[in-house]
Amino acid sequence: MGYGSWNTTAYCNYSSSVGRTLDFDTGRVDNVNTFVSKKINEGLDPRNFDIRECVNSDEHPNTIPVILALDVTGSMGRACEETAQALGVIVNGLFDKIKDVEFCIMGIGDIECDSAPIQMSQFESDVRIAKSIDDIYREGGGGGNGYESYSAAWYMGLKRTKLDCYDKQNRKGIIITMGDEPLNPFLDKRNLNAFINGSEETEIDTNELYQAASEKFDIYHIAINDSHSSYNFYKSRIEKSFKPLLKERYRVSTINDLAQTIEQCILDSVGYIEESSSTQVNENGEITW
Repeated sequence: MGYGSWNTTAYCNYSSSVGRTLDFDTGRVDNVNTFVSKKINEGLDPRNFDIRECVNSDEHPNTIPVILALDVTGSMGRACEETAQALGVIVNGLFDKIKDVEFCIMGIGDIECDSAPIQMSQFESDVRIAKSIDDIYREGGGGGNGYESYSAAWYMGLKRTKLDCYDKQNRKGIIITMGDEPLNPFLDKRNLNAFINGSEETEIDTNELYQAASEKFDIYHIAINDSHSSYNFYKSRIEKSFKPLLKERYRVSTINDLAQTIEQCILDSVGYIEESSSTQVNENGEITW
């Protein structure tokens, strides 16, 4: 997947078709009819697909696969809304600098408590990115175990994606999770298997999973610092669980800065340097390797 290119006109038309208005000056839409799904979309259900592909093409010869994984539990409502509203800001900002970014949108909950804790779209490079976000079921669940299943995004990236950049060009993809609770220490095999039609025979240790997934992806986490989130309650535990693994790829962001933080994670991963002869991105927005 990933054919087509993002343009503001198509995004405006799509926004209008679902009852929203687009501010051309800021790239933001209002929040009418955002996350209205009442159950998991069949197209996002891992039980209904084997793999998600990000393939190179004449149109996108140097694909940059980005898995953007949203915590869709109860305390993260505002961050999910902000991501949807600021999608135009995120994508336009990136495409002004580099080409060939393709987004896979995930919804992440708690596999120990929720009914739809893993949702995953195709990789897309046009207005279908917006539809992928709209199709996410914001379950609003989560449990009392003090973490969410963020590492499920790493697992799905490792096990359920095929990336031309990795297989053919020796480049990594990018995974960005965002949420307001600590990192889960493991993925329970029974629940994981049930939600993805899997066959894991042991628990998936988070440290081991990170080591394996980081061979294929640059992995980032954005902790959401917001008065409506659980960040301040879990602040020290969040940092202690994520930072030893992710190091400088662990970020903290307010809601207002979220679009810029997401963009910066991607630019850091691809080595983009503004107005520098040493950048890995040429004047046409094409990555050079």
